[in-house]
Amino acid sequence: MRPRDDAEPNRSASGLELFFDLVFVVAIATAATHLHHAESGQHIWAGIGSYLMVFFAIWWAWMNFTWFATAFDTDDWLYRMLTILQMGGVLVVAAGAGPAMAEGQFLLIIIGYVIMRLVMVIQWLRASRNHARLRRTTLTYAGGIAIMQCLWVAWLFLPEEIALVAFLALVAGELAVPIVAERRRTTPWHPHHIAERYSLFIVILLGESVLASTNAFVEAAQHSQHLTQLIMLAGIGLIMAAGMWWIYFSKDNHDQFGSIGNALTFGYGHYIVFAAAGAFSAGIGVAVDQNTNATDLAGTIAAATLTVPVSIYILGVWWLTLRPNLPQVKNIVVPGLGVLLGTAALLPAGLPVAAVLMIGIVVTLEIPEHTTEEETKALSSLP
Repeated sequence: MRPRDDAEPNRSASGLELFFDLVFVVAIATAATHLHHAESGQHIWAGIGSYLMVFFAIWWAWMNFTWFATAFDTDDWLYRMLTILQMGGVLVVAAGAGPAMAEGQFLLIIIGYVIMRLVMVIQWLRASRNHARLRRTTLTYAGGIAIMQCLWVAWLFLPEEIALVAFLALVAGELAVPIVAERRRTTPWHPHHIAERYSLFIVILLGESVLASTNAFVEAAQHSQHLTQLIMLAGIGLIMAAGMWWIYFSKDNHDQFGSIGNALTFGYGHYIVFAAAGAFSAGIGVAVDQNTNATDLAGTIAAATLTVPVSIYILGVWWLTLRPNLPQVKNIVVPGLGVLLGTAALLPAGLPVAAVLMIGIVVTLEIPEHTTEEETKALSSLP
């Protein structure tokens, strides 16, 4: 298991990585579904809190596998078997999302998470045997991950009064492992490969939103008395999902990894972006419930479960990827419209207004920053 060439031409996601991502579709859909139920049941803050906890397990396992794969993906039989074992852990996490979010029972989540992470320990130990220069880095990863898994198991036995504080401390510990391990010698990463992997995960999350919009059409067919509102909601959901896709893919992100600091900022910051994208699909479900009188939530609050995650997503993408390359005017307009989109729920026609604001953000990003000489000549020749 030798490091991959970080300048390898035409490096792209492997078939195994795409297969690996499929199980995260299940985990994310399960977490978003339970968030939808919690919000519709007027347990908004408790639902959001438990959703963020469950989503951390999903995101962190995916991210660690992704960064390991960009450096050490040998694609031999043992690597494949260990990856498939990790996929089993993801499915256990998905099965535990319901008990965790509805009842606060995290046993299955921890079991699935530990399975995924201990497999990574084996992978890092295997990598440590084949490259002396990176041995200290790889062993630090293996040791740090192993220690953290012992602490996660111990977390299950803590009293409820300190469980949340301890959870946050353990999250900080997990985030610290790569920082400590990469401090002296960094593992090689392939910028284009990493950027593609993050883009694919965004597509997975937005796919959940498209599915939620489709469900609005299904509900419309079953509730003829709400036909107009549900068809409008489905269209709004599609506009929002398309806008979120457009914003993220409006520039290439492979230039975000010039240093370990930039790479960590990009990687860690995507927790907010990914979690917000997942919560958006739950918000569509809540809006459907509100239109069909399946929830007692006020219209403003129901709309906010959709607009606020989208706003957070826009601001996160802007801060992480767009801000450094946009001119000053666009760096004011894009986040400004993003904030307005989040507060649109306060308006009587909040969701249509939010859709218009999303279109405005896309148009802003697409406005040319300057006109070339050839474009000027072409425009002057028009009648």
